[in-house]
Formats: sequence, structure tokens, C-alpha cells
Amino acid sequence: MKHKALLTALVTTLAAGACTVGEQQTPESSGGTAKKEISFLVFETPNLTPQVWDAAIKRVTDKYPDISVKKLVAPSEDRVSYAKQLLASGQFPDVMIAVSPAGFAESGAMAAFTPDELKDFDFPNNGAVQGKIYQLPTNTQTIPVVYYNKDLFAKAGITGTPKTYAELVDDAAKLKAKGITPFVTGGGKDPFASTLAWTATLATDVYAKTPDWMAKRRAGTVKFTDPDFKKATTKFAELAKQGYIDKKDVSRDYAATEQAFLDGKGAMYPMGNWFAAAGDDPKRKPTWEIGAFNWPSDDGSVVVPAFTGGGLSVSATAKNLPEAKKFALAYTLDKTNLDASVHNDGLYPAIKGYTPPADTGAVFKLGYDLYQEGVKNNSVTQAFSWEAGDDGMLPGVVDKWRAGAQDLITGNKTVDQVLASLDDEWSKAS
Repeated sequence: MKHKALLTALVTTLAAGACTVGEQQTPESSGGTAKKEISFLVFETPNLTPQVWDAAIKRVTDKYPDISVKKLVAPSEDRVSYAKQLLASGQFPDVMIAVSPAGFAESGAMAAFTPDELKDFDFPNNGAVQGKIYQLPTNTQTIPVVYYNKDLFAKAGITGTPKTYAELVDDAAKLKAKGITPFVTGGGKDPFASTLAWTATLATDVYAKTPDWMAKRRAGTVKFTDPDFKKATTKFAELAKQGYIDKKDVSRDYAATEQAFLDGKGAMYPMGNWFAAAGDDPKRKPTWEIGAFNWPSDDGSVVVPAFTGGGLSVSATAKNLPEAKKFALAYTLDKTNLDASVHNDGLYPAIKGYTPPADTGAVFKLGYDLYQEGVKNNSVTQAFSWEAGDDGMLPGVVDKWRAGAQDLITGNKTVDQVLASLDDEWSKAS
């Protein structure tokens, strides 16, 4: 009975979150040829509204009128868990966006893309699972950029951006002394929002020193409890212990967290470069000026954590598999869709020959320039927990890592307890 109730609930949820885009009431196109329907799992944020998704889908179905799309909307930021539920209930979407292929690819649930299908991508092998690509490596994202409130910095007597980690901590102390929350963070139903500062310390203290750390973890030659990883984690935990990250904020979801920063409720906001879409939005842009800097390392060397991927994947069992692949590639390579991803989500499309639109906003340019500096200096690292395929954590461990971040912020667990638990979860997953 439990399984039947779960399936009923999933079907109800799916029906409530589904709508059809680019499809007429008749199953035939104007030319009399039956349309090939595909389902497409998306997610909504303050930047990626239903209207944004519908317009992007329509651009493809206008080009390929033989394809109709049933849009499915994930009920939360956790698209992977939702995709797993749909797979278990026999409703796995034909196409999905920003769903990590880990676990799905190995089980045969996702279709691999061919080298020819990947010829237009800057990093065609990024996110490979056992040598094959199951998720289009569409966009580069820097995770995190530290966005900051210039007015609050001035109020605390801070005249520049920190160049070393010691300066960052000193600035946080100055802000707190003035009654200003140093770091804006979140969590709630979007637990990734609790992790950005931890991703940053892992970039400067682990990946900058050992770029292939994740490969070593998969090989069993390093552990979460090792000194470098513990040092980075301790830095993160200390920010909360000192009150620079407010533990009560882990109950705040992503949308509310973003708005809290825009409302001036904290001075620094470590977040992916997609925040630029909100920061540049004329309807949401604050009265004060937004600045940005890379999370500083101990010695002041520049480290830019980034991830290229996050694109569309296709179900291996899609009823209309050729059309599903055609849609995924057409959606991804459409110039207007790429420009829209820059404007609506602050992304850096990793497509050959692509350049961002000339009318990008000031906040977008801040993050983009920081990324280009990292490329020029060869200081770009992986962004921990955002990696995909063989470069990422084993299936299920990301969820435990995110939960660990919240435990460290709230003080529910010590650094040693969280790291030992991650090693244990890794053993279970492997």
C-alpha cells in the first residue's frame, strides 16, 4: 500500500507541474504529420520564470514543428531527487536540464552524446562518465563569486576588497562590530545555499593544491578527514562559530536568501555567478552599488572555482529518442536561448565562437572579468560539489555534504564528526 500511495502522489505532483508548450490541441501538425511529443524537466527560480522557459522552448518548437514539448517543473531545487522519483515511478522525463548524470548514466537511464553531437562545445569531454558524455557541457559558472554591498563596507570602514583570507576574516569582524551580518547565507528547501563558503575554502585550500583531489578520492588515496580538507572545513565552520554566518539563516530558502542580500541584510554574498541576473535586473537592482571579488587564499594568490556543464540530458528510453536529442541540441545551441541564459541566469555559454551580448549588466561583467582573470592566470579550479560525472562525488554523497554544511553552521556537529561521516557515506556509496 505504501508503494501505491507514493506512486499516486508522484502522479498527482507530476500532473500538477506539467504543461504543454508548442503543441496544438490536435495531435497532428499543420502539415498533417503526427507530432512527436517529448517531456522536458525544468526548474524555476526568481530568474528562471515560467515565461522564460516557455519562450526558450517555443523557439525550438517553432523551428521544429514536428516536436511538441510537455514541460515538467521540479517542485524544489533538488532536481536530482525528483528525477530519481520519476524514474522509479516509470515517468522519467525524456529531456532534463541541470540534473547530474551520476547514477543515472551508470544504470543506463541516460543516453550518451556522440563526438559529432558535441562538436560545437568548448569543453566536449567535461563531465564524462566512464568516458562518455551524458550531459551537454553548456555553460561555465564560477562558484562562488563573493558579491558585496559597498555601502555596508564603507559603514564598517572597509576601503577595499580583501586580498588574503586573513583580511577577509578581519573585514568580517569589522562588519559584525557595526551590527552588520558579514555573510548572507541560506538553506531550507534549497540546501545548496548553505554551502557556497565551504566550496570556496575547498577551492583555495584543496583544489588549488591538488587539482585531481576528487580522482584521488575515487581511487581511495585521499579522504575527507585528511589535513588539507579538514583545514578548509575548519575555516568554514569558524565563520559560523564567530557569528560571521548566522546559523538561523539556514532555514531561509534560496529565493529569500538572494532577496535578503538585495535588501541589504548582509554585506557579503558568496554565490554562483548566476546571481548577476538578479543584481542587474532593473526591477530588483538595489540603490547601493554591488561589488565582487574572488574568495581570497591564505597567500593572496588568485583562485577561481568554476564548473562547466549543467546542460540538458536525454533519457535512454525516450519514446521519441531522435527527437529528444534533436530538441536538446537545438535548445542548447540556439543563439537567442544562449543570450537569454546570459541575461536571465548570468551564465557563460561554453559554445565555440560564442560571445556574450554587448548589453550585459555591470554585475555580470564583474563576475565575467574575474573569471577571465582566472583563465588568463591559469588559476581556475573545480568548484567542489558542482562537478559532474567522474569528476564529481559518488551518487548520494552531495546530499550528505550539503547536510554537513548546515550541521557545521548550526553547530549540531563538529568538523571531525562531519568529515568522518562523509568518509563513511563514501564507503557506502562505493
